[in-house]
Amino acid sequence: MWYCVEFVTVITGLVIALASYFYMQSRRRPNLQQSMEQFKGQPRLPKFAVPKRYDIRLKPDLSACKFSGSVAIELNIVADTRFIVLNAAELFVDTTSVSFTHSSNSKVLRPSKVDVVEEDEILVLEFADTLPIGMGLLTIRFQGTLNDKMKGFYASTYNHNGEKKNMAVTQFEPADARRCFPCWDEPACKAMFKITLDVPSKLVALSNMPIIEEKVDGDLKTVSYQESPLMSTYLVAIVVGLFDYVEHLTSYGVKVRVYCQVGKVNQAKFALGVAVRTLELYKDYFEVPYSLPKLDMVAIPDFAFGAMENYGLVTFRETALLYDDQHSAATNKQRVVIVVAHELAHQWFGNLVTMEWWTHLWLNEGFATWVSYLAADNLFPEWKVWTQFLDDYTEGLRLDGLAESHPIEVEINHTREIDEIFDAISYKKGASVIRMLQSYLGAECFQRSLASYIKKFSCSNAKTEDLWAALEEGSDEPVNKLMNSWTRQKGYPVITVEVKDQKLVFKQSQFLASGSHGDGHWIVPITLCCGSYDVYMNFLLESKTGTLDMKEFLSDKSNLASAWVKLNVDQTGFYRVKYDEDLAARLQHAIENKHLSATDRYGILDDSFALCMARQQSLNSLLTLMGAYREELEYTVLFNLINISYKVERIAADATPELLEYFKQFFISLFLHLEDKLGWEPKTGESHLDAMLRGEVLTALAVFGHDLTLKEAIRRFHAFLDDRNTPVLHPDIRKAAYVAVMRKVSTSNRFGYESLLRVYRETDLSQEKTRVLSSLTSSPDPNIILEALNFLLSSEVRPQDAVLGLSVSREGRETAWTWLKDNWEHISKIWGSGYLITRFVNSIVSPFASFEKAEEIEEFFASRTKSKIARNLKQSIERVHINANWVQSVQNEEHLAKALKGLVLGKV
Repeated sequence: MWYCVEFVTVITGLVIALASYFYMQSRRRPNLQQSMEQFKGQPRLPKFAVPKRYDIRLKPDLSACKFSGSVAIELNIVADTRFIVLNAAELFVDTTSVSFTHSSNSKVLRPSKVDVVEEDEILVLEFADTLPIGMGLLTIRFQGTLNDKMKGFYASTYNHNGEKKNMAVTQFEPADARRCFPCWDEPACKAMFKITLDVPSKLVALSNMPIIEEKVDGDLKTVSYQESPLMSTYLVAIVVGLFDYVEHLTSYGVKVRVYCQVGKVNQAKFALGVAVRTLELYKDYFEVPYSLPKLDMVAIPDFAFGAMENYGLVTFRETALLYDDQHSAATNKQRVVIVVAHELAHQWFGNLVTMEWWTHLWLNEGFATWVSYLAADNLFPEWKVWTQFLDDYTEGLRLDGLAESHPIEVEINHTREIDEIFDAISYKKGASVIRMLQSYLGAECFQRSLASYIKKFSCSNAKTEDLWAALEEGSDEPVNKLMNSWTRQKGYPVITVEVKDQKLVFKQSQFLASGSHGDGHWIVPITLCCGSYDVYMNFLLESKTGTLDMKEFLSDKSNLASAWVKLNVDQTGFYRVKYDEDLAARLQHAIENKHLSATDRYGILDDSFALCMARQQSLNSLLTLMGAYREELEYTVLFNLINISYKVERIAADATPELLEYFKQFFISLFLHLEDKLGWEPKTGESHLDAMLRGEVLTALAVFGHDLTLKEAIRRFHAFLDDRNTPVLHPDIRKAAYVAVMRKVSTSNRFGYESLLRVYRETDLSQEKTRVLSSLTSSPDPNIILEALNFLLSSEVRPQDAVLGLSVSREGRETAWTWLKDNWEHISKIWGSGYLITRFVNSIVSPFASFEKAEEIEEFFASRTKSKIARNLKQSIERVHINANWVQSVQNEEHLAKALKGLVLGKV
């Protein structure tokens, strides 16, 4: 019996053990399934594997628009896992090729399961056993398509000897390297890259690093490149095509080349000189030399962005890199300088020191925008680019005045959200708050601290707070506390100032273009002058209100009652100012008597316009202020005055159509003296700024219907049609002439429209094509507008350029909306995967000014909104509401007609 009892005990134990084992197995398998699920829908890749080095080989087939490739990735497994998770999108992965070989035992492990999660653009590799900690090699073969979306690895077309050909180009920012090869496609996952290309032997093949070996085998060649330093995947670049180039060395031996289509090499020389000088400037400013042995810049015919800062291989739209002495305008020349300087700044601020995640995109783009003006001002001080920077500054203010704006530092929860933050907040507000901080800390302190930051974080990643820490350490100022109020909340303040008992009383509140009240609160660097720029002071307004005793401020007490007071001197602070009536009148008098700088004249005008739109100031008072600028000569101030006039005219047409002709006559009176001063042709020795201003003034006079301007523009256009090299239509005024021609085009008078299409078809200069496209929709005839919009969708217009024709005339607004609805499916298919789709929405939706139209727009997009356009759509609809409220406000304004007629007749 004892034996039997013992046997039963043993059996029972075995049963219990087996039950426990199978129970654990049954629990374990669902957990493994759950583990695979947990990788889905995540903003970031798991961190148990760290890439150290990529060995990439690619073979593009330019005829079939396909490519094949392989990648071997050296990985450091840093935590227990049976999974490797990386990014891949629109690639066919050869699952039989996938293997992981651990360095310690050289054992080849193959995944038991390979899962491509298309929604999240990830590749999940599951292994039977836990992967050993330490280094290993992951190898994958794959195939893909050279797409036509201008993202990832894509095909761009060009003509050579009358034959259409393809080139292969990469555009990986923000998250499209995964469309070329499987990778850890996040900025923090820096690694070294060794690239090999198999390409047609007659073509030029470029990558980030110099070529170390080229082997030709008949019609193909294998090109191998030096291994790169540490960099993020979004900076990897490849270009394969037929190119010419010009080259030069910097003073410290870096070879700089500009590549362009065959036959355009003379157009590359200006950018080459700018690049060499800019690299030398940045070497001194950042106190760190450019870190690669070469820098290539390439003009790409099809390119969604303006340019892309790929490490050592910067890609550009042709219009942003090429400059033709005979056919490019002064504005084109300046754009080349600004864009080249912007992208080269990224070689330090972005490439050498990289944002940790897309939340910190503004660190890259805001800084590069700011420093591009620093470089341009150094290279071309006569251009007064810091005054022109106010156009960028104002774009930031206008977007950030919306309730649907976003903080500079914005949480990104999925890669599909990234495209929407490539906007005026990241670039232009970012640049503006950097400029504000530099002004507060002082230029020398700022530069010294910045150089220290770059040295500390070279070849690694940084966050916004790392930059603040470096600036705080270098300045002993509370930079982190000050700047967090500007980067972590959306919006900005309007500072209200009034005089009470010889004291200036300040109050801050959030400015919203809707006129609503926000609850934001900022630490505001206040600067002000009183009666003279010699009487200057600054302080931090940390509370909601503040007071300044003017008797302590002014030595001349008799001046207290009449001296002008200007806050935000030179517009270095990212805020608006609202003055009481007395202070506003003093400033208007100071403008008329030329006591204020151009930057301050600009700021007073722009703040007044914004306050008028927000219904905190009457249109009558804005028009009166605009009248004070009748003798204005400064390009940047006039450029803003012209743009404000365009916007006021559109509102007036909706609010008081019976007064529209008076509005036009008033605006013509503001600019007519400049037509006499500047003339139609360049003057010997005239400034770059006058050359740019001529085109803007003539365009404005054409838009507002000045008869003599229209006739002269059309006369010169006819001469140009007869001889494309005629001096009577200089590139600086061609856009003005094209707009004037289109203003006279109608269904019964199509000559101008058809002539412009001929100009477009006959030129191979991208800047000329741009001028034509941006003019075609200026006609007042809706039928012509529709024809022009349809032309934008034709095969004759590159997808990147279609958005240039979306700013239609006021008369074509409804036609454009109907066209957008009718073509939305097609537009979504062609442009929906990139950021250009937002331009279709914003350009066509935002100009409307009725609540009914806003509701109609919302209804149309209710079932058609993609995440890529969600924020932009909300912003556009908010603008429609703002316009509608403004229209109602103008309609209710007393004495507007009398005041306007007085301004036209010169009685005010």
